[in-house]
Amino acid sequence: MRKFMITVNGKSYEVCAEEIKDGSAMPVMPVAPVAAPAPVAAAPAAPAAAPKAAATPAGAEVVSAPMPGTILQVKVAAGQAVKEGDILFILEAMKMENEILAPKDGTVATVSATKGASVKAGDTLCAIQ
Repeated sequence: MRKFMITVNGKSYEVCAEEIKDGSAMPVMPVAPVAAPAPVAAAPAAPAAAPKAAATPAGAEVVSAPMPGTILQVKVAAGQAVKEGDILFILEAMKMENEILAPKDGTVATVSATKGASVKAGDTLCAIQ
């Protein structure tokens, strides 16, 4: 009887088989499953999740992420006065840095995004009153 290691669908089995000498059929029977060594790979660091959006004050205009990406810079803070066109955030998407601009003059009421946070399209970044 001879032993063989056979892999089927990624699972390894040690089997014993007897050589056929006279033409009679002899089935091959699995002896015991053998755990295949698991590939070792470093787990990638999970990107920081976007924080839960704070309640938007009544009458405030919400500034949302236009596309999914990562916040590289937060250039404003709550209570800061901004003019239309001021840069609020730098959003990295598809290896490009995108400036998120203030849509109107006003005061930043809330800031919901933090540096390093991953955001989806439509996520609230801040609100301006």
